[in-house]
Amino acid sequence: MATLTSSPESAARERRPWAERWNDARAAFANVPRAFALVWQAHKGGTIAMALITLIAAFMPISQAWVGKLIVDSVVNTINSGAGVEAGFSATLPYLLIEFGLITLAAVLSQGRSLVEHMLNARLAHTINTAIIRKALALDLHYFEDAAFYDKLQNARREADWRALSIINTSFQLVQNLIALATFAVGLLVFSPWIALVLFGATVPAFVAQTKYSKLNFRLLTWRAPENRRMQYIEHLLTVDNSAKEVKLFGLGEPLLKRYQDFFWKFYREDEHLARRRSAVSLLWGVVASLSYYGAYAYIIWRTLAQTITLGDMTFYLAIFRQSQQTFQALFYSTGQLFESGLFLENLFSFLKLVPQMPANADARPVPRPLQHGIEFRNVSFRYPDRQDWALRNLSLHVGPGEKLALVGANGAGKTTLIKLLTRLYDPTEGQILLDGVDLREYNLDDLRAAIGVIFQDFVRYQVSARENIAFGQIEHLADEARILAAAERGGADEVVAKLPQGYDTVLGRWFEKGSELSGGQWQKVALGRAFMRDSEVLVLDEPTAALDAEREYEIFQRFRELTEGRIALLISHRFSTVRMADRIAVIEGGELTELGTHAELMAQNGSYARLFNMQAEGYR
Repeated sequence: MATLTSSPESAARERRPWAERWNDARAAFANVPRAFALVWQAHKGGTIAMALITLIAAFMPISQAWVGKLIVDSVVNTINSGAGVEAGFSATLPYLLIEFGLITLAAVLSQGRSLVEHMLNARLAHTINTAIIRKALALDLHYFEDAAFYDKLQNARREADWRALSIINTSFQLVQNLIALATFAVGLLVFSPWIALVLFGATVPAFVAQTKYSKLNFRLLTWRAPENRRMQYIEHLLTVDNSAKEVKLFGLGEPLLKRYQDFFWKFYREDEHLARRRSAVSLLWGVVASLSYYGAYAYIIWRTLAQTITLGDMTFYLAIFRQSQQTFQALFYSTGQLFESGLFLENLFSFLKLVPQMPANADARPVPRPLQHGIEFRNVSFRYPDRQDWALRNLSLHVGPGEKLALVGANGAGKTTLIKLLTRLYDPTEGQILLDGVDLREYNLDDLRAAIGVIFQDFVRYQVSARENIAFGQIEHLADEARILAAAERGGADEVVAKLPQGYDTVLGRWFEKGSELSGGQWQKVALGRAFMRDSEVLVLDEPTAALDAEREYEIFQRFRELTEGRIALLISHRFSTVRMADRIAVIEGGELTELGTHAELMAQNGSYARLFNMQAEGYR
């Protein structure tokens, strides 16, 4: 007869689920100490209080069961001995007082636990959110231009605060149940080891099932992150001011709402299906556990009727049987919850483990002031992470101290990328960027960025006061009124502020009460003021006047040299009337520097610049 043997492949397939479950469990439970560290960081006193409450509460069930036995035995003994009511009541009264004290203590512990949980919950949520925000602040710009990063952020923020608190509560509950079980163990084993085994064994399948569905729930929510972000984005579009006009004018409201509802019902059906399966399995094994308990119940009644134990013993054993099974169930449920919360916290801790890709120089030097040699791009090439095409290629360019350089080119030519490299939002893929002959990577990053004032075309419209909108350009001078006023005047924001109801104290935007909305051009003047707030060596203006009227644009650029006196100025603009005011003009095409010179020199070359200038000039004739 042939012997059936399993192949290595089939054996591996059989082992893989258990190995996978073991790895998942190990990873999940490894987060428990880290969760304790978070809670300890959030509130040391609350953590200690929870530990003390847990320790005391663990001995409450066995104490109450034993006092109950003493009360019953005292009453039975009084009846059997024929002692009077007063004598019997006097003998029983101390036990009643002890039981009252235990019940009162249990109530105090319960309220104390609720109070500590409330304090811990608020502090822990703040601690975790602060850690997430601080990590986001430390990460490089390329993370924020990657959709996968936002999935990680979504998963890190989802339920992280209450899951961490859940781990603490569950862990303390686990310890409490273990101590309580240890106190029950003596009574269970003395009465019947087999009964103890049955009561314990009946709860195991429910624990296994709950663990399985905890993992399924975690995977479902994790995989859903991209779709959930789309759902939140639709909600954002339908409820904020900057999209309200187009939503109404283009009739987007109901179509976008339908997409929102489609996502909701898809998520709901998935959740409902999982919840139904989980409930059915839990009900099945709950019935099995109840049968085991009532089997033990019947056995103890039979022993009492056979007079092998007293009525007090029966009361005691019934109490600890009931408590032990409930504790077994709570123990496994707590373990399952610990497993599930540990899985969710893995998302948080994996996010917090992200590291910036741009190396920090431990011996970083300060930026020299004033600059003596200017800025040099030396054979700089760059491509964005996960992209194959080059955003910049072999670009070499020198900008002298105090020089005004205009960057010209089509959208996507690489102009803004060049500014991102200069401000070290990215590092070059190849080549070097030198500031006064020193590679940017050797400078202190904060000092480097403080030396460069930038206003991007997609500048932020802060929903705060006009004063703060300007002062955010140099936040440490938020209280320097003279500096704020000077910066506002240089950017033209002083005229805007003069018309506001509370002047510089007026909240801009419509998000908050008594806010004043500005036009696009007014917002741009405020942003220009923010750029001039910074006492920088280099000023970068990316389409700084795109939303300004022609008269105001002309006024600003008539004062262009005065506003940037003694500083390097880099100007990105599609308006050639402003570009020609620069000392030199650099034409960037397809990520490469193709032309460089003054307006007159480039017009004489009759190349791309001359062609674009003439096309734009023709439009005004």
